[in-house]
Amino acid sequence: MLLESGARARSSHLDVFTAPAPHDRPRFGTIVPRHGRKVVDRNRLRRRLREIGRREILPRLGRRECIVDVLVRSRPRAYDAPFDELRAELLRLTERLCSNASFSG
Repeated sequence: MLLESGARARSSHLDVFTAPAPHDRPRFGTIVPRHGRKVVDRNRLRRRLREIGRREILPRLGRRECIVDVLVRSRPRAYDAPFDELRAELLRLTERLCSNASFSG
């Protein structure tokens, strides 16, 4: 549902979807398609994205009282991106989507 009805922002490595959360706290999820990669590569990328979500995205959303669901779908180029680049892109995309006043709690 979030993929069809949520707001979307796109970068060269990630697609980020957000929508107002139906509960009292923000949530973060990931989709890491195969894109022809091995399971080891997929798991590493998934762990990286989840760590950014846990340490950066969710605390920022909580401080801003932005109660949204955030879903991150990786694109093929994300597999080769450095951690800091993924982090910067994800923070920028989430900030852009959450700056919309309709997402405030």
